[in-house]
Amino acid sequence: MDLEAVKSEIGRVLRGKEEVVNYSLVCLLSGGHLLLEDVPGVGKTTLALATARVLGLSFARVQFTSDLLPSDILGVSVYDQSKKAFVFKKGPVFNNLVLADEINRTTPKTQSALLEAMAEGKVSMDGVTYELPQPFFVIATQNPVEQQGTYPLPESQLDRFSMRLSLGYPDMETEAQILRGENPLEKVEKLKPLLKPQELLSAMDSIKRFYVSPEVAHLAVSIAQATRQHPRVILGVSTRGLMHLVSCARAMAYTKERDFVVPEDLLELAPLCLPHRIIVREGESANSIIEELVRSLRSRLRI
Repeated sequence: MDLEAVKSEIGRVLRGKEEVVNYSLVCLLSGGHLLLEDVPGVGKTTLALATARVLGLSFARVQFTSDLLPSDILGVSVYDQSKKAFVFKKGPVFNNLVLADEINRTTPKTQSALLEAMAEGKVSMDGVTYELPQPFFVIATQNPVEQQGTYPLPESQLDRFSMRLSLGYPDMETEAQILRGENPLEKVEKLKPLLKPQELLSAMDSIKRFYVSPEVAHLAVSIAQATRQHPRVILGVSTRGLMHLVSCARAMAYTKERDFVVPEDLLELAPLCLPHRIIVREGESANSIIEELVRSLRSRLRI
């Protein structure tokens, strides 16, 4: 799998966001799901579309609204007159890459339906279980500024996302180049598919077996313990959160052409994988606390 070619191809439509592209691929390769938290119009949809196109994945976008039902995502059984029986019509979740746009604008019941599918990789309807296509990757977006009429994801559901990223605005020169060129969404159709789903699955399967030393595992536990004992943190990182962090670290090792995890992988990814998994006291910043802990560990380990 030529990862550099994949990143370069996606970068054709997502200018100046090489780091975000890399981390989103790390999240995908880890077998996890991605939460993009940013204001509208900075390229979240473009990132999802370009990733699906270049990796040869089937794609569906669901615009989450207050009247969206679980069946609008999962599918519904309809009566087939010719067969004299109910037939299950699969919903948009039966795609390799699903963009859940503005996930915090729909009700908790609908949010839960998607998050259950994310956790289990399957859907149960009318007593029948349907496997979701593999790989299965959800990119959910939410606007951190406009919160009126929203249903914020509770911590137990935020914990389902391996990583939370923000694209941010492009720099002035990049933004000027975007304005002078073709619409990025239109350019997505011209991107070259460089992989097939089976090739991606093979890479993901090999990543699961990458070596994690006892020292690296203990470092991960030390990070979690530090959050649990921090005076400004109400609820620290769970064991499941650590498992997601280590899975992402394995994928990060793959992007750096290693088959083993080093401490730097954990420390680089902690600010992306952990802040949304902790509850802090009022007026505190989860991002700042995790970054503070990472700086302390870097100093102690001299990394």
